[in-house]
Amino acid sequence: EPESPRRRPDRRRTVRGRGYQFPDWAYKTESSPGSRQIQLWHFILELLQKEEFRHVIAWQQGEYGEFVIKDPDEVARLWGRRKCKPQMNYDKLSRALRYYYNKRILHKTKGKRFTYKFNFNKLVMPNYPFINIRSSGKMQTSLGGE
Repeated sequence: EPESPRRRPDRRRTVRGRGYQFPDWAYKTESSPGSRQIQLWHFILELLQKEEFRHVIAWQQGEYGEFVIKDPDEVARLWGRRKCKPQMNYDKLSRALRYYYNKRILHKTKGKRFTYKFNFNKLVMPNYPFINIRSSGKMQTSLGGE
């Protein structure tokens, strides 16, 4: 029986050209596009890693984990399509994003419109306590790899 990616913490992906590395579990694949099981933060990571959505959502230059939603209506439309909810709009999507504030998964960047920042340590630690994302943006496991 093949091992699931969740059991192989040494597998990582790099966001193109940035050196950001996240564990495979952070990238739930689009194997079931209509799936209601994907979480919004997974979906946002998917958009951020794809070149064709750079005009809609992108990482902020020089700020680790920070991203800006350049076209809020389009991001909401894409999220609504993915979740089979055609009535989705940015107000509803931003309410969902605010849910993550209390969980400390991400927060709004003060003074910058449509700009948020992931707390990757919060995302990684509950799932893999032995994985740590260092401030350099590289991941390291207590098992030794980088």
